[in-house]
Amino acid sequence: MGAGRSHEPATEAEPSAAGGEPAGDASSARARAGGSRRFPSVTRDTARPEGGGRAAPGDAPAPARQWPLLTVLIAVGFGLLTVATEPFGQAFRVGLVIIGAALMAGAALRWTLPSVGMLAVRSRFTDITTYGVLGVVIVLLALMAQPRPWLNIPFLEDAVHFTVR
Repeated sequence: MGAGRSHEPATEAEPSAAGGEPAGDASSARARAGGSRRFPSVTRDTARPEGGGRAAPGDAPAPARQWPLLTVLIAVGFGLLTVATEPFGQAFRVGLVIIGAALMAGAALRWTLPSVGMLAVRSRFTDITTYGVLGVVIVLLALMAQPRPWLNIPFLEDAVHFTVR
C-alpha cells in the first residue's frame, strides 16, 4: 500500500490499466458484449469524415451506395486504359486529361453532394482542395507535355527549365 496509488475503482476520467479505455465506460463494454453499434455521443478517436455516409439508401446494393467513388474510379480506369493501350496518336495526353477531369469531377461531387460515401476521406475542404488541385495539375501537365504541347505557358516552361537544368 505504500506505492502511492489508491485502490478505488477507476472513474471515467481515469484510464484503466488493462485496455487504455476508461473503466467506467458502459458503451464500450456494451459494444464488446454485442450491444448497440451506434457511435457514442462523445468519441475519443478519429471521427467519420463529414459527408462520409451512404450516397444511397441502406437497402440499395453496395455499388449503388458508393456511386460517387465508383464514378471517379471508372473514369480514372478509362484514362489509364487509354494511356496503356495507345489506340491513337497523343493517347497519353487524352488519357491524362481524362484522369485529371475525373479528379476534378470528384471535387465537384464532394462539393455539391451532402453524402458521397467513401469518396469522403477527410474534411470537405481538404477533399475538395486535394482532388481539385491534383486534377488541375494533371491536366495542365498533360496539355504542356512534349512533343508538340497543346498549351504553351511561358513562365511555367521557364520554371521547369530552371529547376531541371
